[in-house]
Amino acid sequence: MLIQTIDASTIRRCFLAGANALDAHKDIVNELNVFPVPDGDTGTNMTMTIMSAAREVAALPEDADMKTLCKAISGGSLKGARGNSGVILSQLLRGFTKGIQDFDEVDVPTLSAAFERGVGQAYKAVMKPKEGTILTVARGGAEKAFEMAETTDNLVEMVNAVLIHMEDVLEQTPEMLPVLKDAGVVDSGGQGLLFFLQGCNDVLLGREVDTDISDKSVTNKQAGAGEMTGDLPSRRMGADADFVAAADIKFGYCTEFIIMLEKEFTEDMEDDFKAFLSSIGDSIVCVSDDEVVKVHVHTNDPGLAIQRALTYGQLTRMKIDNMRQEHHERVIHNAEQVAAEMAKADAKKASEKEKAAEPERFPHKENAFISVSAGDGISEIFRDLGVDIIIEGGQTMNPSTEDILTAINRLDADHIFILPNNGNILLAANQAKDMSKDQDVVVIQSKNIPQGIAAMLGFIDGVSVEDNEESMNEALGEIQEGEVTYAVRDTVVDGKEIKTGDIMGISGKKIVSVGSDVVDTTVDLINSMLTEDSELVTIYYGEEAKEEDAEAIASKIGAERDDVDFEIQSGGQPIYYYFISVE
Repeated sequence: MLIQTIDASTIRRCFLAGANALDAHKDIVNELNVFPVPDGDTGTNMTMTIMSAAREVAALPEDADMKTLCKAISGGSLKGARGNSGVILSQLLRGFTKGIQDFDEVDVPTLSAAFERGVGQAYKAVMKPKEGTILTVARGGAEKAFEMAETTDNLVEMVNAVLIHMEDVLEQTPEMLPVLKDAGVVDSGGQGLLFFLQGCNDVLLGREVDTDISDKSVTNKQAGAGEMTGDLPSRRMGADADFVAAADIKFGYCTEFIIMLEKEFTEDMEDDFKAFLSSIGDSIVCVSDDEVVKVHVHTNDPGLAIQRALTYGQLTRMKIDNMRQEHHERVIHNAEQVAAEMAKADAKKASEKEKAAEPERFPHKENAFISVSAGDGISEIFRDLGVDIIIEGGQTMNPSTEDILTAINRLDADHIFILPNNGNILLAANQAKDMSKDQDVVVIQSKNIPQGIAAMLGFIDGVSVEDNEESMNEALGEIQEGEVTYAVRDTVVDGKEIKTGDIMGISGKKIVSVGSDVVDTTVDLINSMLTEDSELVTIYYGEEAKEEDAEAIASKIGAERDDVDFEIQSGGQPIYYYFISVE
């Protein structure tokens, strides 16, 4: 089969088929994760990232031009990126689309250059790239594409050779990363990338493919996506006025859309647009990057918002909900289904929800803080330490770049500090920082909850933002952190054979202790963390642990180490029985 060029319509079909292929194989990718913790798994994070873009692509007309298509792929994946694997995938797509967006048709040399640009963009996004990962597999593909561009003008031949070579590189990843070799698996991110590209290739080969993504996208709820609580509305920016009296709904239409920019969207233009939206409604979220603007507003005249938006570019993913009408429908339904007392209780809950769903913009301050957190107790600790916005998230709930951007957009501060508190959220936080145009954002390198708390304690009022960034990051190294959870798969890590359901004590990304009893495993973990200089152990117990068990742990260790003080706090975190901090 000879294909020398492909147009935007073909690339659109390739992308949607690739997205569905990744979605269909996400569980296989998840199973390749080496670390057996209940994590925001690679396959899930990559699928949520790609489906964010696929929804925007599917909303385009089939004859959309290349530039419009590339904006949808790049913008959708950037905003939807979750976890490190999702951010890297979004950067691969961003660089790739920049390489083809100015062409009506793509040939072998153009595709080769786009592959190389995508890999370069992804490597730049990672501070310390590791070989044996998705980056290595992607680079192998780009190198093979460059080689093939010297020998053929047939896209089918080129792409087939690239995929075969990438499979070979993927098979070599265990030799590059000992942890993969110990577990007997290949890199999960590289495998996910291959599934996506193989789905794309099926279109080139003329195979029957599925390009319908309407019933396959991973929802935020299914994946445990991050939600903002306390100070912010949930990410579900639909009709949030559940069970609020219709007469109390000041602006009746929840209006959402995305602007695909056709000209530069300057800071002044963005400010003017936000001011206009404020004049016709409230509950405004306006998030922009180089190519798209995501808009949410409650208004009585959606047409005015749409008309103004059309002056900046084309609109897609338009959604308008009549909150008053939905209210009436729910009232009728409730009258048939529940008793008066239940309806009263629901109304009270929803009234509280409405209050939280439409806060005023935060007043101006010099320094503001955003923290990812998990558990009511942990979130309360962060609030007590001065955090303005809590994004519920963590291991199984990796918030997206858009979640973090939305939080940034709510703050009015000279400097905004972000505490990701999870190594799998750092890249999304950095991507949100890069996409934030009118705010000075600092990302602290906290990789877990104890480090986030230590960083907040390291903040000093009255010193420069540079000095605070340095002191907060230095505070991360002044503690040892640990966590106790359960294994979700059989594996071999750090020389330890682990079975599903085993209790694991983890410190510094190493599995230190494994057992069948939570208390005993935690005691072993803490003992391994203690040094002669240790003075204080803080134990944050989760929703599946008991305070008395935490006290028993402290008593057992204290009997041997009377020079160490213990502090026990309720964290309420899911998944993890205990977070541990040793100072």
